[in-house]
Amino acid sequence: MQVEVLGREKDSIRFIVRNASPAFSNALRRAMISEVPTMAVEDVMVIENSSVLYDEILSHRLGLVPLTTDLDSYVLPEECGCKSELGCNRCRTTLSLESEATDESRYVYSGELKSEDPDIKPVSDAIPIAKLAPGQKIRLEAYARLGRGAEHAKWQPVSSAAYKYMPKLSVDQRRCNGCEECVKTCPKSVLAIRNDKLVVEKEIECTLCRDCERHCPQKPSAIRVGWDEQTFIFNVESTGALPTERIVQEAAKTLAKKAAQTRESLEAAK
Repeated sequence: MQVEVLGREKDSIRFIVRNASPAFSNALRRAMISEVPTMAVEDVMVIENSSVLYDEILSHRLGLVPLTTDLDSYVLPEECGCKSELGCNRCRTTLSLESEATDESRYVYSGELKSEDPDIKPVSDAIPIAKLAPGQKIRLEAYARLGRGAEHAKWQPVSSAAYKYMPKLSVDQRRCNGCEECVKTCPKSVLAIRNDKLVVEKEIECTLCRDCERHCPQKPSAIRVGWDEQTFIFNVESTGALPTERIVQEAAKTLAKKAAQTRESLEAAK
């Protein structure tokens, strides 16, 4: 199996996996969504809340604020030896919030959450949490811990994780008359006319919609859309909790660990 990175941005990555099966590709996608641990608020101790939001709604909103995650310094609660309900410094961290509206209404933003660990903080300071009217106040402590997306969506490290087959387009130049109907209908500008011939310019951008085939006046179509069943293009976007490269690496480690456990179980059953 081979991996080729096509492009990276701050919170996204695009890469190709070659010589793989659809089952493996889907397992990798699912592992990125549900098996890679991230930090999220799990318990909230509300000291004072005179806003219009119930304590439960306020806690729910805090839980959905993505937090930057340090997987090297923290462990999952079930793997920690403290066995404490609220955890210890190895499996949880504390964030505090104290906000008040005095003369006029104001919004409370995620940037007002103060963490005892500078490495665990909201990925953005501009996430609205609540709106306070004059005289209203919120004081609370929030306890964040590692968890997996399989347990709750707030622990999902990705906002998007998808893949598609590698497109394979072919043009029958003997039958193509250069009418450009397929060029006009392609939503990704994959096709073009060069020197009076139809050419495939950006094959990798093809979405496999087959509009080009359907709009070709030739019957059967002079252009054929297919795909490589052993090559996949992945698009992964992080919530900001973890770098995208780390998400892919941790997902691959999870699959390797589960495969090893399955093999050991099968050998023990013999």
